[in-house]
Amino acid sequence: MIVITAPTGNIGSQVLANILDSAERIRVIARDPSKLSSQVLNRVEVVEGSHSDAAVVKKAFAGADRVFWLVPADPRAPSAEAAYLDFSRPACEALKTSGVKQVVGISALGRGWPKDAGHVTATLKMDDLIASTGVSYRALACASLMENFLRQAALIRDHGAFYWPTTADRKEPACATRDVAALAARLLLSRSWTGVESIPMLGPEDISFDEMMAIISDVIGKPVQYHLMAMDDLKAMMIKRGASEGMARAMVNMMTAKNEGMDHLVKRTLSSSSDTPTSFRRWSEEVLKPALVA
Repeated sequence: MIVITAPTGNIGSQVLANILDSAERIRVIARDPSKLSSQVLNRVEVVEGSHSDAAVVKKAFAGADRVFWLVPADPRAPSAEAAYLDFSRPACEALKTSGVKQVVGISALGRGWPKDAGHVTATLKMDDLIASTGVSYRALACASLMENFLRQAALIRDHGAFYWPTTADRKEPACATRDVAALAARLLLSRSWTGVESIPMLGPEDISFDEMMAIISDVIGKPVQYHLMAMDDLKAMMIKRGASEGMARAMVNMMTAKNEGMDHLVKRTLSSSSDTPTSFRRWSEEVLKPALVA
């Protein structure tokens, strides 16, 4: 049996879709099962509740041998450690006494970065906690996700603008969630791997915001201008939108680390590129453009 967490989220729903037609028994943990389609509900077992709840994960892990683990975003958490590490503690306790042998988790690049990197530092501590339970673990260490552009879809559509605190010419890795979900599904359907490993999710190439704006402009047929914003403005914007002081500070620390080179600690290889083949142009054509129209 495979347990899927966050089955209605962006990545979790794609992982679930990728394994739905398999012969595996599937169980999902969902806060709101009504968000699941009838097709899914007819195929899976549902444990209702949060996977931060000890009783919920104990029930969900019973009889299971593989788990997909994703911590949902919680901008109102008091800190990044609370959002990732503390959220995961009940599940890690449940893993120790369950029959789960393999866990595939969504993680981040940044192992070895010497300073606090906010969300990344907390996520890597979560990885270590999961690995300490004795399960075989694959952490899918994601670069910045292309889907982050969707948060500014209205600005792109209505004002031809995109704001972020990274210089426009800096080349960074970026990956699409479809590729992350596809690899997660392949790992969940395989029983052959053991041990603990982090797998870099780098996308097919490093790309700058200048290059991405040119691609978006070409794809949607109107110019989109990149605007460099200050870290203080990013923090203020997050707090205005309801984030806690701690989570806003964690975002600033993460972006500062990325700007200082954290995502380049892992060297790109043929494997790290081929595991995440979706180019930014293809993603813009197939995901961003339809979202702007919608």
